[in-house]
Amino acid sequence: MKNKILNAALIVIVVAVLAVFACYVRVGATADQVVVLRTSGMTCGSCVKKITDALQSQKGVAAAEVDLESGLVVAGYDSKQTAPDQLAQAVRKSGFQSQVAQVITPQQFKSVVGRDVGGKAAPGGCCGQRGCGGAQ
Repeated sequence: MKNKILNAALIVIVVAVLAVFACYVRVGATADQVVVLRTSGMTCGSCVKKITDALQSQKGVAAAEVDLESGLVVAGYDSKQTAPDQLAQAVRKSGFQSQVAQVITPQQFKSVVGRDVGGKAAPGGCCGQRGCGGAQ
C-alpha cells in the first residue's frame, strides 16, 4: 500500500514538472513568408544581436538574419501569427529605424540566395561558390 502511494506521488510530481517545462518550450514556427527589412543605425555585433533577439522573441518568427554592412534584416515568419509591419515595429522598438522593403516566399528567397532562411551561408564565402563578381 505504501509503495502504491509513493508511486502515485512520483507520477504526480513528474507530470507537474513536465507541465512546467511545457510552458517554457516555444513551439517552432514554420516560415511561409520572408520579410526583408531596410534597417539603419546598426554599427556593431551588439546591434545585430539586439535585432535578432527582438525578432526571435516575436510569435511566429522561425528565423532572423541581420546583415550589418547592407543594413538588411531578413526574417522568416508564419503569416498566420504575425505580419511584416509588426516585425518592423519590433526592430524599431529595439532602437533602430526599420521599414518593410519586400515580402517574398521562402522559395523565392532560396532561389536568390541558394539556401533557406536561417540556414548556413553557401560554401565559398559571401558570394557563394562562384566567388565575388561571379568569377569561376
